[in-house]
Amino acid sequence: MLTTTPAVHHSQDARREATAPQKFTPLELETRPTVDTAATAYYLRKAQQTLRIWACKENGPIRPIRVGAHLHWKTDDIRKLLGVSL
Repeated sequence: MLTTTPAVHHSQDARREATAPQKFTPLELETRPTVDTAATAYYLRKAQQTLRIWACKENGPIRPIRVGAHLHWKTDDIRKLLGVSL
């Protein structure tokens, strides 16, 4: 017997919100001491997976801080790498 999963219908607004690009604070205005991998990838114009590989192999130009299963990247390290001053 063939079983199917019931279709889930989302409103157009919910779909738009889920697919909308994330908005990040400009690096010059960022006040947090660390940022997550998504923000770091945005600032460095790299794929998030590239940053995860740097963390795993410990061979990237900057190193993350591990918080549980999450990676956080020092904002000052990102600024130095990009040559951005405050």
